[in-house]
Amino acid sequence: MKIILFTLLLAALTTFPATALYTSNDDVVELTPSNFDRLVVNDDAIWIVEFYAPWCGHCKSLVPEFKKAATALKGIVKLGAVNADEHRALGEQYGVKGFPTIKVFGSNKRSPTNYNGQRTAQGFAEAALAEAKKKVQSVLGGGGGSGGSSSSGSGAVIELTDDNFDKLVLESDDVWLVEFFAPWCGHCKNLAPEWAKAAKELKGKVKLGALDATVHQSKASEYNVRGYPTIKFFPAGKKSSSDAQDYSGGRTASDIVSFALEKHIDNAPAPELYEIFDETSFDKACEGKPLCVVSVLPHILDCDAKCRNKFLDTLRELGEKYKQNLWGWAWAEGGAQSQLEESLEIGGFGYPAMAVVNFKKMKFSVLKGSFSKDGINEFLRDISYGRGRTAPVRGAKKPSIATVQPWDGKDGQLPADDDIDLSDVELDDVKDEL
Repeated sequence: MKIILFTLLLAALTTFPATALYTSNDDVVELTPSNFDRLVVNDDAIWIVEFYAPWCGHCKSLVPEFKKAATALKGIVKLGAVNADEHRALGEQYGVKGFPTIKVFGSNKRSPTNYNGQRTAQGFAEAALAEAKKKVQSVLGGGGGSGGSSSSGSGAVIELTDDNFDKLVLESDDVWLVEFFAPWCGHCKNLAPEWAKAAKELKGKVKLGALDATVHQSKASEYNVRGYPTIKFFPAGKKSSSDAQDYSGGRTASDIVSFALEKHIDNAPAPELYEIFDETSFDKACEGKPLCVVSVLPHILDCDAKCRNKFLDTLRELGEKYKQNLWGWAWAEGGAQSQLEESLEIGGFGYPAMAVVNFKKMKFSVLKGSFSKDGINEFLRDISYGRGRTAPVRGAKKPSIATVQPWDGKDGQLPADDDIDLSDVELDDVKDEL
């Protein structure tokens, strides 16, 4: 009798599969080969699917958190589970090689992404909501705001995804700092307000982006992201992924801004050298600049195009050298801007001449040495170190700028002499007058 009972028990154990980790009473949907495509692949809903084995210890430990997440997300995102030990073909179809493997079936159901986030109800919920937002934005046309990043809430932080990363970052000429984050990461949450503050301060100079690496895993993998937050620097100009550099500086807004501005200046072109021929050109050159380097060059009749271009090339070369100071650079033809020359006390001793002006403080310093590369360099070097004598701008106000014709790049032409008709002049009359 005992032998018969043992035989029946053994038969029962070999006939029925191991006990499933989830039941019909749970909010986690049991998925099988017969219902997987209908419920998951062909459904518009976002799914988080766990592939598990009933004997797997990690899978058993995951059960309460997965159930909790399924209940919290009910009606928003669906959670399902596949007994991949029993339905091995289904697991193999999605590349399952270990347990538990968790996949996110979002916009592209045929190509789900691996979930590598924290295995808590909170982690699952944040990943699910991020995927839902990504799907909504893709329907609306994408883009916009800072989104579900650790820096959420700052319009200055740009939300990056697998889909828009290359276009916004690699294909742009802008300098970028990109944070790869995880929504559950404590360090990322601490960084969020500093990242947002830095993005606001750097707006118009350096772009700051944020990418949820738990959702957009393709880019995170491409840039070898292994911890959170990971910050990468991308230089100006068209670039490739290999141009990315690790940022290892401080995590305060001031640290981030200081690093970014240094990179911005390194990558910035030389300042434009403006000819002053009206108020607008003068403002473009000097307005808002800490200092403005103003040169007055000889009249085109005294110094032809070749001569003038030699001076301009020297100024541009020095503009490149001192570009980190963010100065403005301008020039005018001798005599064309008389009030400007009088205000800065230049031109009275001949041309070329130069003055460096602080229009905020209405003070200036005049070049006393030679108007040569070495002479100007020595003058500007002293200025950059805060050395040199200054004087107040005459009138203590911005000088009036005359509107004149800008230089056409050509040699000067003497004015044509007026033709005098002498046919009616009687020479005898002229003699009498003499």
